[in-house]
Amino acid sequence: MKKQALGRGLSALLIDTEVTTSGSSSINEIAIEAIYANPNQPRTHFDAEALEELATSIREIGIISPITLREIDKNNYEIIAGERRYRAAKMIGLKKIPAYIKTAADDQVMEMALIENIQREDLNAIEIALTYNKLMTDYQLTQELLSERVGKKRATIANYLRLLKLPAEIQVGLKDKKIDMGHARALAGLDDPTVQIKLYEEVIKGDYSVRKTEEMVHAYMKKSPKNKRQKSELTASQREAKERISQQLALKVDLAYSNSGTGKLTVHLKSDADLQRIVALFDTKK
Repeated sequence: MKKQALGRGLSALLIDTEVTTSGSSSINEIAIEAIYANPNQPRTHFDAEALEELATSIREIGIISPITLREIDKNNYEIIAGERRYRAAKMIGLKKIPAYIKTAADDQVMEMALIENIQREDLNAIEIALTYNKLMTDYQLTQELLSERVGKKRATIANYLRLLKLPAEIQVGLKDKKIDMGHARALAGLDDPTVQIKLYEEVIKGDYSVRKTEEMVHAYMKKSPKNKRQKSELTASQREAKERISQQLALKVDLAYSNSGTGKLTVHLKSDADLQRIVALFDTKK
């Protein structure tokens, strides 16, 4: 069954729900035990040390920015954004947490969580790429449509998706911040996983900048025989055809075929008069 297409951006997705609260504030105090994690949360890695630091901060000054929830049934809620704050609050034993309650369908929650996390710069590049890929797969979105949904250029979407073709070792290095997005993009320009890993290890060992990594990749691609067009030897009939064409035109002719079977015929003109003479030959064949 085809799933319903997503909405047109975050503002169209977030609709305040009327809830009973004290005073006129739209921020609600929700019991921790009534909150559940979103199984489609874009963030997949929660750094233990960072969570400890966040928990310490919450213990000292409280939660400055409420988390965002949706009600999944009466008095039970699912996290749209703010799982780190939720986890940190649980760590220090808080019973309640401030939250905004929003209304959202199942097919909207992932997009909302993604946009929220991207705006807060809470996701690493691989998490963003995986979420883009899941949105495209689950909701039959093209890169162009996805770019409209999340407010990013199509080229940006494409660059993130290319990261998922990198070897797992490099993806983990990007998640662990051993390299930056720029390093990964440069390595993604190579076709051979073995070479990608080899150059990745050089980048780590030499602590290369993104610029130096790009230059290294460019230099490798320039000298690599795999990046040069592979030519196949001409057959006897092809060589004969080449000679006949050359004699007929009274000009030097080159004929080359790639291993894929495509070919290119090049006629070397000495002057514009040669071109006009060839055109005249075609005219006589009409």
